[in-house]
Amino acid sequence: MKSPFPGMDPYLEQHWLDVHAKLVTYAADYLNARLPPDLLASIEERVAVESEDSVRGYVPDVRVLEPQPGVEQAPGSGVGTAVAMPIRLFAQVDPITERFIKVVAAGTERLVTVIEFISPTNKRNPGLADIRGKRGEFLAGGVNFVEIDLVREGDWRSLLRPHVCPPRGISLYRATIRLPAEPAVVYLYPLDLRSPLLSIPIPLRPRDPEVRLDLQELIDSVYANGRYARRLDYSRPLEPSLSDDDAAWTKGLLTTARPS
Repeated sequence: MKSPFPGMDPYLEQHWLDVHAKLVTYAADYLNARLPPDLLASIEERVAVESEDSVRGYVPDVRVLEPQPGVEQAPGSGVGTAVAMPIRLFAQVDPITERFIKVVAAGTERLVTVIEFISPTNKRNPGLADIRGKRGEFLAGGVNFVEIDLVREGDWRSLLRPHVCPPRGISLYRATIRLPAEPAVVYLYPLDLRSPLLSIPIPLRPRDPEVRLDLQELIDSVYANGRYARRLDYSRPLEPSLSDDDAAWTKGLLTTARPS
């Protein structure tokens, strides 16, 4: 069964860790079937850095550890007066492993293009500063950089800086392409909630034929293979919430697609 949404399904964002992993894998496979013979797309990993206030739904595992309880003589209390000590708890937060795609030349491993599917951690500090720094390093080294943002949480405007999005380019989702030959330029592809996702060009070497990545095909595969038709509860409110107009449109869409 397909999603009732024509493009990105915002309810998938509640399961972003799984969705993200599938998107990266499917995109690498999709590109490897279309890249020139001497290029290949591989999946790379890095450990994301989290701040204390961002330990929430996107962290894979948080362990709360409880030491053995005990009693102790209370400071300043009378002799023989024992009080229960408070239980000391601390959270051990496992780091998040983020995956991204590198397009490299076979044999030489020369890096040509990096493709990032943006996560909420990439749109708030310290992850925001980290990805912007890496983006600058790649571009300075002659590497193309593609960002695909299919999650609404986080500060996408800061991720876009130093560029400012014009009103006609504002959308819930987006993709951006940056080329080393044009360091002051970003190519912005707005992705609207109410329309199918675009097929975006993936920049390679100047001599290479155009290769496009069909984002809608990827999301359709994620939805079907993840069995999200059985998993998603479309009666629950979205977080972050939609604008009044988009919420009304979504309600009408879901009422038509899935009548009670």
